[in-house]
Amino acid sequence: MAKFCLIPTQTRSESPSPLISDFPTFAAMKLRQKLYSVYGFSMFALVFLALLPFFILFIQRKRWHRYTHTLNQLWAEIFLFLVGIPVKREFRAPIHKNTSYVFCANHFSWLDIVLMGLAPPYFVFIGKKSLAKAPLFGYMYSKLHILVDRHSAKSRYETYVRCKEAVEAGKSITMFAEGGIRTDHPPHMAPFKDGAFRVAIEQQIPLVPVTIPFNWKILPGKDKLYVTWHRAKIIFHEPIPTTGLTLDDVESLKNRVFDLIQEELLIQNRDEN
Repeated sequence: MAKFCLIPTQTRSESPSPLISDFPTFAAMKLRQKLYSVYGFSMFALVFLALLPFFILFIQRKRWHRYTHTLNQLWAEIFLFLVGIPVKREFRAPIHKNTSYVFCANHFSWLDIVLMGLAPPYFVFIGKKSLAKAPLFGYMYSKLHILVDRHSAKSRYETYVRCKEAVEAGKSITMFAEGGIRTDHPPHMAPFKDGAFRVAIEQQIPLVPVTIPFNWKILPGKDKLYVTWHRAKIIFHEPIPTTGLTLDDVESLKNRVFDLIQEELLIQNRDEN
């Protein structure tokens, strides 16, 4: 007599699709990210608005401008504390507060501007003229920093004059060497512009390469306005002297700094994996 046995079979409900089973987790993660992003941008704006009256006060007289550097540091420290992002500042060599430098950094995220506010000496940014159009921030930025229209020879000359005046006043200068957030493949940088290297050589002041390795993971550049939690880090490399260099040395200095920062970016992000 033939014997029959029943072999249990899995029903569709017992073996859900991975896409279906993962959906609640994915949806929860997206919701948390949206809430964290709203919270992060809100804290950024609230801290700025709280400090804005002091910024407006200190930009009224040039001799008060240096106090805005303390406000920038305070703004960065409070904001990063409120959003729970720890920051590690690493100095590969001493940075002297009474020495003028050109700080030359990579630029993958709008958060880079906040982190550069933690640089030790009083400095001015050199940025695009279009930044002056930003509400409130643009007014403050145009009063405190140097704006340049790269398509105007007159504007470039005025930038040279203002850089010279800034250095003579004991200020440092900060520039993003890529000329903006230009790369689509961080941590790989876009090619460097000549500006930072010309300024350092023309003013005969040391150039400090700066690596900001993780901000693109926190606040991606360009049009992606969402925030993801990740620790932050900023590395100030050893200053490179420019005494005796001429404009003929711009290309070699630019390549040297590009290679140094790019190598550090890859090391830092490789160690994350």
